[in-house]
Amino acid sequence: MTIDTASLAAVVHARRSGTARARLVALALFLALVVVFALSLTVGSYSVPLGEIPNILLGGGGGQDAFVVRQLRLPRAVAATLVGIAFGIGGTLFQRLLRNPLASPDVIGISQGASAAAVAGLIVFGLSGAALSLAAFVGAVVTGAVIYGLARRGGVNGFRLVLIGVGVGAVLTSIVSYLMTWADVALAQQALVWMIGNLNGRSWNAVVPLAIALVVLVPAAALLAPALNGLQLGDDVAAGLGLRVERTRLLLLLIATASVAFATAVAGPIAFVAFVANPIATRLTGGGRTALVPAALTGALVTLLADFVAQHLLGNPLPVGVVTGAVGAPYLLWLLAAANRAGRV
Repeated sequence: MTIDTASLAAVVHARRSGTARARLVALALFLALVVVFALSLTVGSYSVPLGEIPNILLGGGGGQDAFVVRQLRLPRAVAATLVGIAFGIGGTLFQRLLRNPLASPDVIGISQGASAAAVAGLIVFGLSGAALSLAAFVGAVVTGAVIYGLARRGGVNGFRLVLIGVGVGAVLTSIVSYLMTWADVALAQQALVWMIGNLNGRSWNAVVPLAIALVVLVPAAALLAPALNGLQLGDDVAAGLGLRVERTRLLLLLIATASVAFATAVAGPIAFVAFVANPIATRLTGGGRTALVPAALTGALVTLLADFVAQHLLGNPLPVGVVTGAVGAPYLLWLLAAANRAGRV
């Protein structure tokens, strides 16, 4: 069998061009993230000169400027960045693995599981702080396991998993609504703010566990990303390529669920960040391959920018989930309309 050298050269050139574009996009997203991060440290009711930020971050400076940046704004900005990275990775893995743009934690019940566990912990058991975050984490993980178990019969099918996830999410949403109806007004208001997605008052105690988790989850996701590209070709083709399909799929689902669970435990189920990160990154990179780094940076930029807008550009400070919901909901409606016109729903 002869090899068409011209075709081979075209394939190699296309791959190199796609890789170069993905790196350029990742660099642009990183620079934009740095700009928004710096603005989040300087802008507020107490303004800090932008030129003082590098010195303060390196341990210099003192007085009120250093206190405001290091103790109040920096933990929140870092939390927003890490939460966005976690949601971006989790949403990308779900959507790519299940080959369905609707397969986002917001849609398939993972976020609802975290919300149900957190609301139950807050209203029924009076949990708060780290215990409340742990309840949200456990709720997300258990919900993910239940959905996977129900969808596993005869092999995991992306469309079936989405439908089962929507059903499980509806049940969990009903449980949350029931708990909210008879809860104390103050507790119900606190639960509602958490369910919207909120970064107010986040300290280093909330940031550190998420950072440690991402140190493990991000390299694991990057290591399995090539296998994810194979799984998108279908189980039979992936098995023919030598992949252990079920084991690889389960590991990727565990990584995705854990990423979303840790992020939700810190900031609540911030709506639509996981949903839009992968499509935006894919459009920017212009390729069909998994754009894990651009998606993670997109998630971080969306979260940090939405939090900046919610704090400073809408009059009164609002939870970050209000802004992401206002942006993400129209995209979901457009996606459903497009799928309906194509005859897929």
